[in-house]
Amino acid sequence: MESLAIRAFQYSDEEQVIHLWIQCGLVVPHNNPKEDIKRKMVEDPNLLLVGEIGGEIVSSCLAGYDGHRGWIYYLAVKPDLQRQGIASEMMEYAENKLKELGCPKIDLMVRESNKEIIAFYYKIGYKDDPVVVLSKRLYEDEPFSPTYNKKRYIILP
Repeated sequence: MESLAIRAFQYSDEEQVIHLWIQCGLVVPHNNPKEDIKRKMVEDPNLLLVGEIGGEIVSSCLAGYDGHRGWIYYLAVKPDLQRQGIASEMMEYAENKLKELGCPKIDLMVRESNKEIIAFYYKIGYKDDPVVVLSKRLYEDEPFSPTYNKKRYIILP
């Protein structure tokens, strides 16, 4: 297998990245991935990362740093390439980018039902923190519902 090349997201990657997120079960109707990408590209676009093998996007990681904590979202690896070290490479790269910014600690949120990814994060050194995550939606995104062409790539509205 060719090695993974990690780089910053470009707008031309949008369809492939959202398709990857859908394949990995990361897209839910109330979080419009197009809006998430648009918001990230306004605030530190160099932390929306993609991994390529042979010119194909096979992984992603959206990192953020607010001056207090770093955050990780949308860690995804193409399903047929999972358990080959790609997620670990993506996380190491994202962690190093956050360290360069002076980030002292990374937090992340994982749905309780996602036992496999929780086990992965434990394996690479993450621990439970005695905190409760509370959230409040300030406005609703437009619901996201992709359509597909013959290649099974999504056609974005």
